[in-house]
Amino acid sequence: MQNHVEEFRKDLERFREMTSKFYRGEVTVPEYKGFSGGFGSYAQRGGKQSMLRLGFTGGRITKEQLKFVADSIRKHQIGKVHITTGQNIQLHDLSEAQVCTLMEEALDAGIITRGGGGDYPRSIMATPLSGLVREPFDVLPYADEAMDYLRGFINTVKFPRKLKVCFENSSANETHATFRDMGFVAEEDKTFTVYVAGGLGNNPKMGVKVAQKVQPDQILYVLKTMADIFVKYGNYENRGKARTRYLQDTLGAEELQRIFSETLEQNLAAGGLDLQVTEKPVTKSGSGEISDKRVIPQKQKGLYAVWYHPIGGCPEADFFGKLYDTVAEMDEIEVRLIPDEGLYVVNLTADEAAKVLAVTQDGAQTQFETSTSCIGASTCQVGIGKSQELLRACVDRIREEQFADGVLPAFHVSGCPGSCSAHQIGAIGFRGGMKPSEDGPKPAFAVFENGSERMGEERFGTDLGVMYADVIPEFFAELGRAVSAKGMDYRQFRSQCGDEFMAIVKKYV
Repeated sequence: MQNHVEEFRKDLERFREMTSKFYRGEVTVPEYKGFSGGFGSYAQRGGKQSMLRLGFTGGRITKEQLKFVADSIRKHQIGKVHITTGQNIQLHDLSEAQVCTLMEEALDAGIITRGGGGDYPRSIMATPLSGLVREPFDVLPYADEAMDYLRGFINTVKFPRKLKVCFENSSANETHATFRDMGFVAEEDKTFTVYVAGGLGNNPKMGVKVAQKVQPDQILYVLKTMADIFVKYGNYENRGKARTRYLQDTLGAEELQRIFSETLEQNLAAGGLDLQVTEKPVTKSGSGEISDKRVIPQKQKGLYAVWYHPIGGCPEADFFGKLYDTVAEMDEIEVRLIPDEGLYVVNLTADEAAKVLAVTQDGAQTQFETSTSCIGASTCQVGIGKSQELLRACVDRIREEQFADGVLPAFHVSGCPGSCSAHQIGAIGFRGGMKPSEDGPKPAFAVFENGSERMGEERFGTDLGVMYADVIPEFFAELGRAVSAKGMDYRQFRSQCGDEFMAIVKKYV
């Protein structure tokens, strides 16, 4: 890690120079975007402020890193924070000086933003509670090693586009390992099954299974194989077709499998990438018991994780400060960011869990309120729909109805086809756009339904049509009333009353 920190520190002067030119108007928005993304930063809509993405491998934040986040938000008076579906934290509405200073201060804290955007390996994701609950084995140490290895490509290899890698050890498939650029799935026999060339967005694809029985100490060979294939066969001419999933179109799934196996054999024969991973088990234990719907017992004796989901993944600005103040004197505390824009605070005794519950009371109270949203067009340059505003309007409207938990599902809303919120695999998903009306084009969202990320049940949602943004809250209200009238939860209603569901949808699309 330290070698990469010093390596990337040398790049900061280039970032400062280009950022200064951008804010002076000497560099266009597209030119700056192509440069700054590689540093984990983008200019926001309007070009007057910046965003910085803090990378956390597997979503793990140590107590020391939590202190950095908390202190930075307070020191720089940052008013908007977003927990992303990539298990990172975005700091928003930053000035030129702030984004440059924060990037350097983050490096001092061991937090790397380099490669947080652009055509680079992105932060590696991992099952949030890895190492803490029942599982085949803890994948986080391997995610750490993989991230360290892939960062070595940032200044040495030009990829056609970004490369998203994840490690999964649960059938919940929270990281989308079976349909990401590259996913390592932990098996009960302590090996990995590997999927590649999947992804959401335009022309979504499920992944192709390319390797089985991969020993954990050989994962770097598999990563090198993916990099080799992406560089050799990826599309450098057409950015719209430069993601790994298009390899399924150009090569075909069977040929991709053959090439992967052959290249992996060659890399294994060359050697030099064997791993020696030393796991660091939790040594803490606790006594006492606590029960709450937001508390998850860990496999470690007497320890618990507390779950928290701020609405839309956007906690109050000083949340991280209050959280750090609460856990500052607690031993072995970590935060684990969740791909649905929430987090766990882990390794808590019963007494400690009670204190964390008290400071996290403002989060989602129902399944519906755990809905996922990208930052949206109010902030994002490429956004079309105002995702956060839609989610907030829906939550406010449904709170008026006071439905029982489970009557409505969590939904996913993306501001554009990029699917940052994974709208294509939600029970209900929305994609931002515009739709003609008698008064001219109005904000609207394409509606997707019946998607699933769960392993063995993976599917992309069906496109049902387009709804104007301003009717979507009422769509949910009518749907909730119909489900409640049947005495069912949403899953039961959708399974048993499909015609009634579609009748409601047709009123609004």
